[in-house]
Amino acid sequence: MAIVHSPSRSGDALNAWLVTAGVVLLALLTLYLVGFDQGAISRSGMYMHELMHDGRHLLGVPCH
Repeated sequence: MAIVHSPSRSGDALNAWLVTAGVVLLALLTLYLVGFDQGAISRSGMYMHELMHDGRHLLGVPCH
């Protein structure tokens, strides 16, 4: 015996849109922090600064 579940279409579309928007915003925030922040937001010491600096080199963003 099988149980069939048919979710509502409007709820699925809204959830997909919210997940997509969240992923895009997280990607843009990450790109900003790695590419353009230069330590203004990430004030956790030299370790985070050097990690972001290496990330800029990895992405090909000019930083010098």
